[in-house]
Amino acid sequence: MKKEVVSDKQGIALIVLFIVGSSSIFAQGIEAKKDLWLAFILGVIMVLPMLGIFARLHYIFPGKDLFYIIEACFGKLIGKIMIMLYIWFVYFMASDILVNYGQFINIVSFEKTPQIVVIGFLGILCIWAIKEGIENLGRISVVFMFIVIFTILILILFLIPKMEINNLRPVFSQGFKPILDGAFSVFTFPLIQIVVFTMAFSNFKKKKSSYRIYIIGLLIGASYLALLSITNILVLGVNTTITTVYPSHATLSKINIANTLQRIEVVVITIFILGGFIKISILLLCACKGVSKLFKFRDYRFIIIPISLLTINLSYFQYESVMYYFEFNRDIWPYYNFPFQVIFPIAIWIVAEIKKRKLRS
Repeated sequence: MKKEVVSDKQGIALIVLFIVGSSSIFAQGIEAKKDLWLAFILGVIMVLPMLGIFARLHYIFPGKDLFYIIEACFGKLIGKIMIMLYIWFVYFMASDILVNYGQFINIVSFEKTPQIVVIGFLGILCIWAIKEGIENLGRISVVFMFIVIFTILILILFLIPKMEINNLRPVFSQGFKPILDGAFSVFTFPLIQIVVFTMAFSNFKKKKSSYRIYIIGLLIGASYLALLSITNILVLGVNTTITTVYPSHATLSKINIANTLQRIEVVVITIFILGGFIKISILLLCACKGVSKLFKFRDYRFIIIPISLLTINLSYFQYESVMYYFEFNRDIWPYYNFPFQVIFPIAIWIVAEIKKRKLRS
């Protein structure tokens, strides 16, 4: 199989778009209300040690992904069980994001279009992307990242006259617990989700590139989300932001310049599509690499189509309604994913360090 090398710029762009992909339409950390910006700072601080662990695993096992590392650390039996669990983790997440994508497009744009058509269209795009490998995705992401960031910054400038600074005052008005709740929410979705890049990445141009890629990608992605979420509160207010299903869409719909520049919310749809495309592609890539490792296939590319079709199928039947989707993601998702994102990586890292010291001695 061809060796896929990711440059620093490509890796950073992939992580940025992965973070903002399915998150930009929501107000992240809204549990903290007016102190949302503090929740973001705390959430980033919470995730930094985990990024150190992810990067360290790449450093200990250069040229290897998480699936190889798991089997090297825990042996074939336990290793295969953990690999199967991680395959389910990324497979389920890809399906969940496809549902999110389909529901959003149906609600804000194509109400009469069957959701399976919307989901299937994005799924086909993702199949094409991952057949070209992580390097191709990286090149696409570099272009997308600059378009997304530049566009949103320009649009936020247009919203300045509609912002009310008192919507963020007073600080600490609700105490510290809502800030902790908001920080945990930001931590679990979407920041710590970049654990999937331990499965997607294997080869870097420099041995220590993983540290730079993870940290810079996190800081840019988190800053973008924080800016967008704070803008939602400044324009809509806390209560409206909480009760609105897609606050970013509602916020950008407020732009109206001399009755000529209107309907800017279509930009949110475009950004969501671009980010969702990258995020789902990465998750499907990880699922295919995991299945390939589990069954010892030499190349993951020939199973891309069946895995992708299974994901599209699951996404269509996954949730009974939109409300059930939101309830699951609010109440269950953070705790359901916690072992995969925190507990297992810490355990893998500890065993990897022990094995490395034994080899040295």
